[in-house]
Amino acid sequence: MDVLLLVLGFMCVILGIFGSFLPVLPGPSISWVGLALLYFTNAVPANYWILGIALLVTVIISVLDYVIPAKGTKRFGGSSYGIWGTNLGLIIGILAPIPFGFIIGPFVGALIGELIYDFKDHNRALKAAAGSFIGFLASSFMKFVVCVMYLGLFVWTVWHYKSELF
Repeated sequence: MDVLLLVLGFMCVILGIFGSFLPVLPGPSISWVGLALLYFTNAVPANYWILGIALLVTVIISVLDYVIPAKGTKRFGGSSYGIWGTNLGLIIGILAPIPFGFIIGPFVGALIGELIYDFKDHNRALKAAAGSFIGFLASSFMKFVVCVMYLGLFVWTVWHYKSELF
């Protein structure tokens, strides 16, 4: 049972890292579930302080994940069309067989969204698309850092209790 929880926990932490860039997966939340699975094994004593602090960080990061791209778009003069365009562009960029689609897609999506909102003001649309893209990158980087920290905590804990786990 411990090995199954360990493997599932590790898979969740790794999936969380991918989820830090994919909008359909809540990366930090999935990584936190991986940590929780590790601490619920019989070999690793439950540390509710670590789980509680990690959960608090996960909740804060999840809220900021929605706030940062919107603030980036608004700061650069964008609208909700740019935000929606960023998200749709990211999904299309991930699915499209083009190199760096997950980077190009949000920018192009935000630009198209802003042009739909106001087709006449190309400079404002370009500026808002840049703001949306910067907000997306900042949010993704923040989630990535947290998920990598959770992976480090997971690996450190497994290493510390390796004699009990294996």
